[in-house]
Amino acid sequence: MAYGRACIFGASGGIGKALCERIAAANPDWTVHAGSRNKTDFAAPNVNPFRFDLEDEASIVDAARNIESKGPLDLVIVATGVLQTDDFSPEKTWRALDALTMAKVFAINTIGPALIAKHMIPLLRKDGRPVFAAICARVGSIEDNRLGGWHSYRASKAALIMLIRNFAIELKRQNKGAAAVALHPGTVDTDLSQPFQRNVAPDKLFTPQYSAERLLSVIGSLTSDDSGRHLAWDGQPMPA
Repeated sequence: MAYGRACIFGASGGIGKALCERIAAANPDWTVHAGSRNKTDFAAPNVNPFRFDLEDEASIVDAARNIESKGPLDLVIVATGVLQTDDFSPEKTWRALDALTMAKVFAINTIGPALIAKHMIPLLRKDGRPVFAAICARVGSIEDNRLGGWHSYRASKAALIMLIRNFAIELKRQNKGAAAVALHPGTVDTDLSQPFQRNVAPDKLFTPQYSAERLLSVIGSLTSDDSGRHLAWDGQPMPA
């Protein structure tokens, strides 16, 4: 496609920023809308930064209205997420469960992406093969869970995968060629994974740039039959 429009939510994060830079460099005639809490700046002239707050639906509405005025979108990627903060870390046991922490994790990992979908999926073009994608995680797989723990994070990502499946079913009524997918980026060298990299083999720890390249390759090869699936960075389907 000679000209198109993409929108990345979470453009200040490692993966989100790499996605913006990769799309902008590979598609100089595209417009890339790059959303972050503090409006991250980019050197590429075809990147249009905007501000949004994942926990403030009004800010997502404002962003959608502004983007809608620029024309339909070919690609929306939600690259947001939280695993731990200074106030909480992943639970190792059910005894560590805390209602406020769970609510916070679900607000960022599940509810925020769902509200982005609510306002951005209607902006996807009604023809061609537009894509709505959300960065997910292998630990969101119920079938693959062998270790337990990380209750809030696992559950919030599993819920996001289910939402993507729901969105795919509804999106098909709008455009049979469109796709909604959850994407596992691999273990990426970002702030999110940094405290947990000790046991990761060097060849399994990806740079944000490599992960972004692989994810965009997967997106570029999607068909409508892939809609609703949870796919890894190498295009392989994740366990349910």
